[in-house]
Amino acid sequence: MSQPLGNCPGCGGDEPFEQIHLGDCPDTGGECPEWACPACGAAVIMGTQSADVPARRPVRAA
Repeated sequence: MSQPLGNCPGCGGDEPFEQIHLGDCPDTGGECPEWACPACGAAVIMGTQSADVPARRPVRAA
């Protein structure tokens, strides 16, 4: 598996990211969208949403 380079908010530069859950993700049942920087541990959500997962909409608190 290749490690994508991304702008790490913790390191402040382009770092390789590693997928947090390899194989089936317990949250999505498919590929995990969570990636972490091995240098500092900062985590980010990357990826595309599956067509069978409903889109999340922002809500306003009452």
